[in-house]
Amino acid sequence: MTTFLEKGKKEAKMARAVLILVDVQNDFCPGGALAVKDGDKVVEPLNRMADFALRKGWIIIASRDWHPAETRHFNTGGGLWPPHCVQNTEGAKFHKDLKVEQAIVVSKGMDLNDDGGYSAFDGVTDIGMNLLRVLRVAGVEEVYVGGLATDYCVKATALSAVRAGFKTYFLSDGSRAVNINPGDGDRAVEEMVRSGVISLSIETFLLFRDRG
Repeated sequence: MTTFLEKGKKEAKMARAVLILVDVQNDFCPGGALAVKDGDKVVEPLNRMADFALRKGWIIIASRDWHPAETRHFNTGGGLWPPHCVQNTEGAKFHKDLKVEQAIVVSKGMDLNDDGGYSAFDGVTDIGMNLLRVLRVAGVEEVYVGGLATDYCVKATALSAVRAGFKTYFLSDGSRAVNINPGDGDRAVEEMVRSGVISLSIETFLLFRDRG
């Protein structure tokens, strides 16, 4: 779908909605350097949502942490997290079963002096276009967000989307939380909802919206 961006606004198919698959990478799944409990369980529901999105002509975005080997984001450089999702490593790859073949990949966390980069809206495509610009060019009105992890990058992405004026949905069964502190995931959902994000399950959404 990168060619969609290269065609420009006049030739682009206008898409009303976007599905953002947040950081479903090996290092955040069981066995990874920063594994989220049951992180791999998001793959199946997100794939079902991706199938729906493709049938409806939506854009699909797959965001990824794409850190340099040395960065302030890691605890080796003064940050919070152990090294993870280092560029061009196995841990930085998307989960092997995640359907990203037709997704636009957005990379984030590449600044070695920046401890941010949680939101997919902080990232850029392979041609250097930021995510907000992608969505504006495409005429997107609705944003659906799921992935890893609820209490960090998923929350940050959803809050960025709602602040930008998009009608934003958090996909509850397509997300899992780190829960460094017990209840962090629940508190993240509460914060999103207070900010105007709508929480819904993929199962419920497809039950009422998927008509083939």
